[in-house]
Amino acid sequence: MGKIWLALEIGNSRLHWALLIGKKLYSTWDSDHLAESVIQQLAKCQTLDHLLLAISPSHQKIRVENTSSSPPPLLLASVVPSQTAIWQTYPNTHVITLEQVPLKNVYPTLGIDRALALWGAGKTWGFPMLVIDAGTALTFTAADANESLVGGAILPGLGLQFASLGQQTGQLPFVETGKFASLPPRFALNTTEAIQSGVIYTLLAGIKDFIDAWLQLFPDGKIAIKGGDHTLLVNVLQTRFPKIAARLIIEQNLIFWGMREIVMGEPI
Repeated sequence: MGKIWLALEIGNSRLHWALLIGKKLYSTWDSDHLAESVIQQLAKCQTLDHLLLAISPSHQKIRVENTSSSPPPLLLASVVPSQTAIWQTYPNTHVITLEQVPLKNVYPTLGIDRALALWGAGKTWGFPMLVIDAGTALTFTAADANESLVGGAILPGLGLQFASLGQQTGQLPFVETGKFASLPPRFALNTTEAIQSGVIYTLLAGIKDFIDAWLQLFPDGKIAIKGGDHTLLVNVLQTRFPKIAARLIIEQNLIFWGMREIVMGEPI
């Protein structure tokens, strides 16, 4: 059995976990952000089994050989500085920084989540690569065949767009992102569907425009998509733009692929 290691991506809304054995992604799960007091209790776990029981969902029993061994190294990538700080109190934590990602031409404030997802996608399926992350923010991040950052864009994700209308206006309702059984009518006759129409159709148009621009630059370029809203967006893209949807590589664990690429060749 290969070396066991635990990976944690701290996102804006959730903690994203992965247990890897050697190069194999053994299990993944999500949890809420944790308070410092809880992390201090986790630090007292003496075995991998005790740690997994504490951090994995109760319905997801993770069975691994040698769980009586001491907890493995924790590899951390975070976009939430306050959470990064408290997790660094956990023993044997290794924070992955932008300087460790071998992408060329990166700028200092590029998010580590975007860099790792792009690196993981490109090393797995090849460059040029465009990664669309449909999370709290909707991001586009791309690199060319020389593994050099082309650039990207950031805009509010589906949930943020719906929430901003519900919270920042006097009379508009809060619309749940949910799962649309079908696309809303473009010209809606009630307020909820009007909000859904405005957000969904303009978001789809924006995604299509970025993908069209990408394929003009790199006709053989690849496109990967991840993030909490990726299933919804892929479904509606299949309805509206099936040729584009057919080109998408759907992979939720791109950041873990990026972390794996970086750490497998380094002593931990």
